[in-house]
Amino acid sequence: MKKWTGIIIGIFLSVSVLGENGYRLWLRYNTIDNAALLQQYRQQLTSISCPSDNGRLIAAHEELQTGLSGLLGKKVPLQMAVINGTIMMGLPSHLPFIRTLVGESTLAGLGNEGFIIRTIRRDGKNVILIAGNKEAGVLYGAFHFLRLLQTHQPIQQLNIISTPKIQLRLLNHWDNLNRTVERGYAGNSIWDWQRLPGYIDQRYIDYARANASIGINGTVLTNVNANAMILTESWLQKVAALASVFRKYNIKVYLTARFSAPVEIGKLKTADPLDPEVQRWWKEKTNEIYRHIPDFGGFLVKANSEGQPGPQNYQRNHADGANMLADALAPHGGIVMWRAFVYSNESPEDRFKQAYNEFKPLDGQFRKNVLIQVKNGPIDFQPREPFHPLFGAMPKTPLMMEYQLTQEYMGFATHLVYLAPLFTEVLNADTHSKGSGYTVAEIIDGSADGHSLSGMAGVSNIGSDINWTGHPFGQSNWYSLGRLAWEPSLAPAQVANEWIRQTFTNKKAFVDTVQQIMLASREIMVNYMTPLGLHHIMGYGHHYGPAPWYDKAPRADWNPVYFHKADSAGLGFNRTATGSNALAQYQPAVRQQYENINTCPEDLLLWFHHVPWDHKMRSGKTLWETLCDKYYSGVDSVRWMQRSWDRMKDLIDAERFNEVKQLLAIQEQEAVWWRNACLLYFQTFSRRPIPAGYEKPDKTLDYYKALSFPYAPH
Repeated sequence: MKKWTGIIIGIFLSVSVLGENGYRLWLRYNTIDNAALLQQYRQQLTSISCPSDNGRLIAAHEELQTGLSGLLGKKVPLQMAVINGTIMMGLPSHLPFIRTLVGESTLAGLGNEGFIIRTIRRDGKNVILIAGNKEAGVLYGAFHFLRLLQTHQPIQQLNIISTPKIQLRLLNHWDNLNRTVERGYAGNSIWDWQRLPGYIDQRYIDYARANASIGINGTVLTNVNANAMILTESWLQKVAALASVFRKYNIKVYLTARFSAPVEIGKLKTADPLDPEVQRWWKEKTNEIYRHIPDFGGFLVKANSEGQPGPQNYQRNHADGANMLADALAPHGGIVMWRAFVYSNESPEDRFKQAYNEFKPLDGQFRKNVLIQVKNGPIDFQPREPFHPLFGAMPKTPLMMEYQLTQEYMGFATHLVYLAPLFTEVLNADTHSKGSGYTVAEIIDGSADGHSLSGMAGVSNIGSDINWTGHPFGQSNWYSLGRLAWEPSLAPAQVANEWIRQTFTNKKAFVDTVQQIMLASREIMVNYMTPLGLHHIMGYGHHYGPAPWYDKAPRADWNPVYFHKADSAGLGFNRTATGSNALAQYQPAVRQQYENINTCPEDLLLWFHHVPWDHKMRSGKTLWETLCDKYYSGVDSVRWMQRSWDRMKDLIDAERFNEVKQLLAIQEQEAVWWRNACLLYFQTFSRRPIPAGYEKPDKTLDYYKALSFPYAPH
């Protein structure tokens, strides 16, 4: 008991010092402010019983005791005796009655991570049971139960069974060994490599708690633009220290493998994946990693993309490279996540097409412990993209999803943009795979093609800022990634509602208003940045702000003009059969819908068509008029967000209210910047006026073109 009490006191001390600065994320265990509900919960929840000293079960009952003590405003004791209101936690091996109560078939369906939360009678007492086949399930069940209390749900008659639909649920950190974060907008890396392995920051523990609370079970610690140094002995000791913290929260660590590591740190003359010496080097290196980290998850690899080395350097293909690493990992149960984000400056093909062209012919040639990690869309995490054509095109190969939480193309950590609608838009897309209409979600969860290996990853938006994500609402995207990886069918509204209630308050006026803001925010951002299927028109290099005019990049497909192709005739990239024919990569029904300008969804129109300026849209307005409407609507809607947020002043703490208020003011200024710069530029081609009634830009196009941001974060 002394050990448990010390941990609980430590957590509460950190909470009281940090206050409402966002550090606690959605794990704010403040005392419930509804007097009647608080009294009801206190009567229903009197003690915790957990008959085991297993590490992960200890983590579960520590969290439960900490959460209950905070939410109920009183300490909830741990005890062995069962009394009315006891929460019993455990496995069938500890509590044999679970098998009889639940049934073997139900238990079997839980797998290793599922859980049951059920109200039962035990020894004549009212008891809440939290159980699973493995410790991980009990841990996830404890967090789920706390979520019920945080969101003020009834707990009288619980009968919850929950299992994750996707096996691997990961964060991908683009963190460098010098603690910079590529495309990170929330401070430096949280991994303090210099002080590891000797110093374990409390932040590592809280990071693990937050991930476990939403079901994330893996973390890739290092940037996909990899540094081979992480695979050396001294650095593996540091990785092992983090792995030891994360282990009891059911989180495995993964590393990015630089393909040229055998040359760079192994002193070999080649990294050819078919060279026996290279294969032997990777097997020995992998064995070394597992000596340090027995539950190491495996490698994430970016190869032959944006200058990264890979098997094509040796006239080999992606399967050759992935299989070499997979063979080294297989004896240990490790996996390879091989990224499909590849494109070559030497290729004259539409960049849209290159991943499909390289990977589709390799379907079925990868080892069983290889997943191909595919971005949600075919270009690069744009505000809106069609689903990637590889989804539905590689039935013999497990494909995992890669989303981006860090807002590289969405206003950085300055703009309030809730990404769950983007995530579900892609997950719900019908691939028309094999003529049967599988959704992207069914492809990545393995059910469409019978794969047992499945995964979803999000490029982390986490940094050293006190609130973790820079923008307080950036936390909602981390939260959404975990919840949707566990259950892809969850509605964005439900996920937002949960997050708001846990992170801010259960007050209805606040929840209803902020949920409305969140659900609208992604479409608002698309409207003031890249409406109607525009894409990749941001500033060069740093990706900050609009620059649709830019044409000086060393690669054609790094220039915005490559993607929008504005001219006197119209706007947009023709990817139909008369253009790049990228649409041929989709299944016939999808291709037919997109290829017809009259049936193509208007929010993707400029992705697939070069559209005349006077083309009549479904509203009856021309393309130019509609483009103007979208840009102006986006700005007006940000102003609506500001007015709505201002009404929340007295409903939450002043600290976070003022922070979001200031960020919304910046977002409004930058939305105006996007609107004015883009319309003034496209107007040089359309030669049509901005419709009457709209506020006219107060700066010239030359002014916007002259803006420079040499120190914008990259």
